[in-house]
Amino acid sequence: MLKHLDWICVLLYFSLVGIGWMCIYATGYNPETTHLLDFSQHATKQLFFISTSLIFILFILAIEPRFYENSAEVFYFIAMLLLAGVLIFGKTINGAKAWYAIGPITLQPAEFAKTATAILFAKHLSYLQTDIRHFKDLLYTLLIILIPCALIILQPDPGSTLVYGSFIFALTREGMSTSFVFLLLLFLGVFLSTLKFGIGNTITSFIFLTLVFGYWVKKRKGHIPYKNMILLVIICVITAFSANFVFYKVFKQHHRDRFSLWLRLENEITDSQTLRQTVAYNTLQAESAISSGGLSGKGFLEGTLTKGNFVPEQHTDYIFTTLGEEWGFYGTSLVTLLFAILCLRIWYLAEIQKSKFYRIYGYCVASIFFVHFFVNISMVIGIMPTVGIPLPFFSYGGSGLWGFTMLLFIFLRLAMNKEKH
Repeated sequence: MLKHLDWICVLLYFSLVGIGWMCIYATGYNPETTHLLDFSQHATKQLFFISTSLIFILFILAIEPRFYENSAEVFYFIAMLLLAGVLIFGKTINGAKAWYAIGPITLQPAEFAKTATAILFAKHLSYLQTDIRHFKDLLYTLLIILIPCALIILQPDPGSTLVYGSFIFALTREGMSTSFVFLLLLFLGVFLSTLKFGIGNTITSFIFLTLVFGYWVKKRKGHIPYKNMILLVIICVITAFSANFVFYKVFKQHHRDRFSLWLRLENEITDSQTLRQTVAYNTLQAESAISSGGLSGKGFLEGTLTKGNFVPEQHTDYIFTTLGEEWGFYGTSLVTLLFAILCLRIWYLAEIQKSKFYRIYGYCVASIFFVHFFVNISMVIGIMPTVGIPLPFFSYGGSGLWGFTMLLFIFLRLAMNKEKH
């Protein structure tokens, strides 16, 4: 049976997990106190999580592929129940009520909800009668995505919520109109522009661009799309007038601080020195650590900023900074290449699947990994605001590693099946 397993993905998985563990080991390394048998240390705990992941892999590969498709609704219901329950019984860490505390171990249900959502999402779209070009089918599909988003944002955990945007790639690949994606990007662009330049400037600029768009369509097709132009302006005006309400009434203070720093909102940044020592501290230290690595890095266990604990949360969301400081540009390029190959390989395997369910689930897996990697790296190097999103197979934590392992190996198990659907 294992001869049909995609060993390229398996090799990439263990390569990333291995390099990730070395980085975690480096973040807590002290020649006088570091012992691999000490379970109070992150590296030792991560070894335990890796070991248990091997058990999960064997268990996943032993199950018949049809089980995952037939149990999609059950998985989804349990995942949503856990997400709702954590709001009541969960443990608050770093301002988010997102973990169940089970003895010395904490579990984050949001990490497992991605797999459950992807399975039900793929099953729904694989039905012959489902056509996402019809509003009813598209609405039901979006509800599958939006329900976990709503439960996660209540924790609040904007980073995990952002990941669900990855399902747009699968929807587009399965025939959803690109106009929907355009509207989402339009909404985001107007929202950010309003925060940066104000309501008046944003609306005026957008009306001008809409007129240019109408003129271009007239020159190309011979008519002016009045209805589309009016709809675009209405969306722009509504979004622009609601932007400040969302920013000040919905966003928490630390979210506003991060966006203010990212967008350089001068009216929000009243004390730049204080901001550098609080909100901007993580990003500034992360950039310093990565840039100090140069081309080849300082060497394994030789990172001075890593040893000095200058970068907060370096073993979790900011683990890439350890790689940059100790492995340098060559090391970060290698890991980037490994992630890129993994995502492309999964996408390729999805494309050649005869089963529509297998194919769509594969698109979801590749998209989720890509969004996690892209957003995490962009956050660490400062081109996106800090949102708290782990780097797959690298960041410390059992929930993250188990969740990503399940996500990947369920697809590899499906891809092993030669049965035609």
